Amino acid sequence: MFEAVIAPYQSLNRRGIMMLGAALVLVSLVVSMRCLLVGAWPVMAFSGVEIGAAIGLLLLHRRQARRREIIRLNEAEITVVRTDPQGRDRSVTLPVAWLQVHLEETSAAGGRRLWLRSSGRGFEIGAFLHEPERESLCQALRDAVHDLRHPTFHNAQLIER
Repeated sequence: MFEAVIAPYQSLNRRGIMMLGAALVLVSLVVSMRCLLVGAWPVMAFSGVEIGAAIGLLLLHRRQARRREIIRLNEAEITVVRTDPQGRDRSVTLPVAWLQVHLEETSAAGGRRLWLRSSGRGFEIGAFLHEPERESLCQALRDAVHDLRHPTFHNAQLIER
């Protein structure tokens, strides 16, 4: 009935991160060499630490690209398969019979969280999405659940006979 794959936005792919890292190293090396030539040799050590931290942050950013949530809805259940940054999958299945999809206000900075609740169990989805994307996913899930519970039959041809 419904399937969605959601992932956090990643502005750089692997090649982009490698190019940015190489550019940072090159610029840092040029600045460090210039400082070394004028006698400011301690700049080399600080530059090395700075580049190490920058590359570490770029790698952490790339690692977050593995995060995913796959949401599948069928007649009987909704299944959410969440993949964490380490690549491990966690699956949660909720029955559709009493499924509720809603946005819940949070106390922090006026944000909202998207929850799936059924049979006394709840599960948050789309935590890494921006607010408009979260609202869109909520509406799409609500529509899919409504269509599942209230099917429309296109049998106008049978009536005419």
